[in-house]
Amino acid sequence: MPPVDRNNPKRANSSDSQLSLMEFMRDFPDDAACLEHLWRSRYSPDGTHADCPKCEREGVVFKRYATKQGRQSWTCTACGHHVHPTAGTIFHKSSTSLHLWYYAMYLMTSTRCGISAKQLEREIGVSYKTAWRMLNRIRTELMKQDDEPLQGDVEVDETFGGGRVRAGDSRRGLTWVKKSRRPTIWAAVERGGRVKAHVVKSRGTLDVEGPIFKHVLPSSMIFTDEWGGYSHRVGSRYIAHHRIRHEDRVYVSGNVHTQTVEGFFGNMKNGIRGTYHSVSSKWLPSYLNEYAFRYNERSNSERAMFDTLLAKAAE
Repeated sequence: MPPVDRNNPKRANSSDSQLSLMEFMRDFPDDAACLEHLWRSRYSPDGTHADCPKCEREGVVFKRYATKQGRQSWTCTACGHHVHPTAGTIFHKSSTSLHLWYYAMYLMTSTRCGISAKQLEREIGVSYKTAWRMLNRIRTELMKQDDEPLQGDVEVDETFGGGRVRAGDSRRGLTWVKKSRRPTIWAAVERGGRVKAHVVKSRGTLDVEGPIFKHVLPSSMIFTDEWGGYSHRVGSRYIAHHRIRHEDRVYVSGNVHTQTVEGFFGNMKNGIRGTYHSVSSKWLPSYLNEYAFRYNERSNSERAMFDTLLAKAAE
């Protein structure tokens, strides 16, 4: 067995990870390192020269001075203007350490099924309210789905999502609303490509076809099941509209199927059921952002996913 340097552990070649905890701590050992990274990413690639927004000089020298307030800023040596790297980002006016924010993003990209706010609370030692807020900001702002349309062979489907909806109390015995009242999740997946997932009002024709017309290019081929909400208008606006009849226990016929989008739904539901247990209708769109982000970045390593979140945070 080859000798191991215990003071300098290395990731095993057989490991699936591309960004281990020791590598994260090496790159971002403390809050100062995270702030320096944000400063270089947003304003100064070399860490010293930047364009001043006040005196409008280009490539002027910026220095960081120690203050009693512990101000997280760099100062223009020409006019004295202060530049705050966290301003305008999800870290703005947050009293939580930037190091903990970076670690939360690392955890969200290193797991396959997400991390609950309760677990994050235990990991970084903040309150549950703070942990939940951090995860919610990351989902809604850094993992927000883009507007780039889908194309090619696109599978479309819908499913019921969220937890069961409580209708009311009767002697403290809860009555559950029928299944049709649960929120409807609509999703479209490019075969071998990206996914888009949104909450829609219902399974009605206008609600399931509207997102198709909005998010899928007309040069695409659409694949759905036999649900009546997908009318003849889909076939008239796209190259073709193929259906698979699940009610006849037919799930694949040649290249006609919806297995890809159903696979996304399966991963999403198993992740929510295992990690979060249930998700309210109010916050369901943000969780869809998280699972869509992870699906769209699946071909990238954890390192690339983490770097993508850092780049979005610095925009």
